Amino acid sequence: MCVLYDDPVTGYPTHYARDDLPRLERYPDGQTLPTPKGRDFQAGTLLGSVTGELGLRTYLESQGHTLVVTSSKDGADSALDRELHDAEIVISQPFWPAYMTAERIAKAPKLKMIVTAGIGSDHTDLQAAMDRGITVAEVTYCNSNSVAEHVLMMILSQVRNYIPSYNQVIQGGWNIADCVARSYDLEGMNVGTVAAGRIGLRVLRLLKPFDVKLHYLDRHRLPEAVEKELNLTHHTSLESLAKVCDVVTLNCPLHPETEHMINADTLKYFKRGAYLINTARGKLCDRDAIAQALESGQLAGYAGDVWFPQPAPADHPWRSMPHHGMTPHISGTSLSAQTRYADGTREILECYFENRPIRDEYLIVQGGSLAGVGAHSYSAGNATGGSEEAARFKAKAKA
Repeated sequence: MCVLYDDPVTGYPTHYARDDLPRLERYPDGQTLPTPKGRDFQAGTLLGSVTGELGLRTYLESQGHTLVVTSSKDGADSALDRELHDAEIVISQPFWPAYMTAERIAKAPKLKMIVTAGIGSDHTDLQAAMDRGITVAEVTYCNSNSVAEHVLMMILSQVRNYIPSYNQVIQGGWNIADCVARSYDLEGMNVGTVAAGRIGLRVLRLLKPFDVKLHYLDRHRLPEAVEKELNLTHHTSLESLAKVCDVVTLNCPLHPETEHMINADTLKYFKRGAYLINTARGKLCDRDAIAQALESGQLAGYAGDVWFPQPAPADHPWRSMPHHGMTPHISGTSLSAQTRYADGTREILECYFENRPIRDEYLIVQGGSLAGVGAHSYSAGNATGGSEEAARFKAKAKA
């Protein structure tokens, strides 16, 4: 069972803006890119939507398996719920998550594996998966650099007031004063990341040439050589980080310990006029507290690529709050990233069907406990939900 987002409203692409992709050999930490035995798609094509099918149909059907692909994932009458009883494997993406709650897992007696085509398994109740002995895997690192680039774009767009300035042009205007009244230089600002894993560290490296003062909060302290290289200041609490930073970017996993870590109380730690960037998970933030902080001026801007639930209902306050730079969850699903996470998904499936070990880097849960990268990044428990609320988005869109 493969749950993917809808095709473009104008139809599946017949041509693309570019003819090829740069060829990458390894990720920055030396981890190799996905190594499936085969590939049944052209690199750089749209794979994450329903018609793209992650390039899996030829492979799976050649092995005698049935592939069901749908975008219908929310609500009691969804295709996902109708098919769960027969599903052995459920694949979805963080951008269009199949919320695998304990209730859904209980309705899937044949379920053996849940795969994220991308990074992030918070849409799965990890404790329920452990209790059932279900393997949970994700394609670690496949789109980390893609997300880091998006973070940098959002920081600059917020600090330089890019979106309102762009809208001046679209609307036929030329009022420079309106554009620059909220525009500043990034140079010299204090910028901090909550978590300095693959994405957070990449963000820090991308920011260094801007001559900013860099900070990070992480329970796993970076090597001393890296701290010296980037002139990093380490913090042990959100309060300590937020009090000194002009820009804070969230790059940590969502689990019960981090859910709603940014709320009305913790926002009081932030400098008035700070910018908050969130490409990690929407549920890290209290939805209404963010909107209120923008209204009051406690935050000068909020740019996010992640929502809760996903897709977001049409009346979600983050669509209409002031000084925001929201995008639908696209940071990690560039066409470049799609090639890598489609390859990684196939690698995981090949290992599963051939009874070969799945890479530790890809494992979140196996054998009834957290495993691989999951043991480092997650905690047992439920950070899912949202399926019924997400169903409202489609209901309103059809109205």
